[in-house]
Amino acid sequence: QNQKTKEQIESLLQNGKHKELRDRLCCRLTFGTAGLRSAMGAGFCYINDLTVIQSTQGIYKYLERCFSDFKQRGFVVGYDTRGQVTSNCSSKKLAKLTAAVLLAKDVPVYFFSTYVPTPFVPYAVQQLKAVAGVMITASHNRKEDNGYKVYWENGAQITSPHDKEIIKCIEECVEPWNGSWNENLVDTSPLRQDPLKKICDCYMEDLRKICYHRELNEQTNLKFVHTSFHGVGHDYVQSAFKAFGFQPPIPVPEQKDPDPDFSTVKCPNPEEGESVLELSLRLAEKEGAKVVVATDPDADRLAVAEQQENGCWKVFTGNELAALFGWWMFSCWKENCSEDADVKNVYMLATTVSSKILRAIALKEGFHFEETLPGFKWIGSRVKDLLDNGKEVLFAFEESIGFMCGTSVLDKDGVSAAVVIAEMATYLEGKNLTLAQKLIEIYETYGYHISKTSYFLCYDPPTIKRIFEKLRNFDAPQSYPKFCGIYNILHVRDITTGYDSSQPNQKSVLPVSKSSQMITFTFQNGCVATLRTSGTEPKIKYYAEMCALPEQSDRSVLEEELRKLIEALIENFLEPDKNGLIWRSA
Repeated sequence: QNQKTKEQIESLLQNGKHKELRDRLCCRLTFGTAGLRSAMGAGFCYINDLTVIQSTQGIYKYLERCFSDFKQRGFVVGYDTRGQVTSNCSSKKLAKLTAAVLLAKDVPVYFFSTYVPTPFVPYAVQQLKAVAGVMITASHNRKEDNGYKVYWENGAQITSPHDKEIIKCIEECVEPWNGSWNENLVDTSPLRQDPLKKICDCYMEDLRKICYHRELNEQTNLKFVHTSFHGVGHDYVQSAFKAFGFQPPIPVPEQKDPDPDFSTVKCPNPEEGESVLELSLRLAEKEGAKVVVATDPDADRLAVAEQQENGCWKVFTGNELAALFGWWMFSCWKENCSEDADVKNVYMLATTVSSKILRAIALKEGFHFEETLPGFKWIGSRVKDLLDNGKEVLFAFEESIGFMCGTSVLDKDGVSAAVVIAEMATYLEGKNLTLAQKLIEIYETYGYHISKTSYFLCYDPPTIKRIFEKLRNFDAPQSYPKFCGIYNILHVRDITTGYDSSQPNQKSVLPVSKSSQMITFTFQNGCVATLRTSGTEPKIKYYAEMCALPEQSDRSVLEEELRKLIEALIENFLEPDKNGLIWRSA
């Protein structure tokens, strides 16, 4: 019933664009590392009114099967500020259609009356004891994209088998039901409630549990700049700073209000570093603010920059921020725990492509460290298991600037991370230290962990498959490489096939993930490198890290070794020229 998307298909048909019609109509959306995500537009593998209705009908069918009390407990729906005029498609409209499908089936829906950060949906699912929730967002993807993120009753994103079962249910009921198109139901149905005020208040109250230095925060002269990247973050970050006793951060005026075109940045991903933080760094210089915090468009991720003594800015990587957060959350726990608290009951987690710095801290301090597959959905589920077994989880992260401080939200959360980093900077300033200086202290105590993450763009799936298949049949059929250039490979782990040469039974401890490509190499020189496909974008990503012992403190030697190894990895394993890969633009 959407005229705009209907016209897109009709025009392709009239112009004889049969290949594009096939591409758009002959495959369905599938669950990646962050739910369903694709470009907005017409077609069954795109995000549009119809595919959102179909997905929600499938979810209804599955939840009805899983929960006898579904119609008592209800369902949460949130959305960001994305939109596309050419498809008459916006996150809010798609959220209204999601709600309509459920309301028409007499399911109570907690529908937020305005845009919210992604972490508010999993938080609301737990607080309101709903059976599940959906957030309409494509996070930091390009402006053309949108997505559909599903959370289970435990407040974590769904993992298998739920995703597979939901896809089956979607395929069983593709015809829209009566009432599914009625987006006005959210305004008229008595079953619709607005959870905004309650969730905001509870969230800010819970946030105070990880505030340890309120008096310092109230007195500090440190200034902070915040950019919300044309997304949802502004109001919520302002409130979070207030909850911690801070003066509100200075917002970047051009980026504070929602803008689906993200018109001041070349891409809305704060991970891209200084090039996309230009406006906030210039404002900070003007205002004399030493620290910049940037939340991505749906405020579930956080970038941080700090002005150094020479006037230059240091933009921290996700792995560097994790070292700071890990040190901070553990120090605060140690200072505030009861006398009989057992450090062996304490956990931190990271995804397997992230830095091993938490492992080094855990070994020295006596707490537990665990790894999961890439994607916060795996972290959320594992943290819930640990909590249910009486464990205490302080912190979890993924290198792509996703952080979970505390366990109020079982997903990454840029709002809480922003205010925790502000408190950390305030505390350190009282000790005459900057974040960057503290980071060096952490590395000197626990060992340098120097990492580099980047990617190549590849729009041709067969090429990607060929690159990874070659690695599985390198010198001979079914044999992985023993060297990469001059570097000796000790172990290979292939998550796609479940092989791990370091295990006695040659089987990977992490679950197999056949739908994506991912191979990790452990080198004799202490470097660990992973090649994988992105779950949300047409990218081949690489992650490499040198993990040194505390006594190996010559950083420049380690950096040079890592640089050479990455060069060898790209040249021997990815072969960008031969495979037509597009280098990430600097």
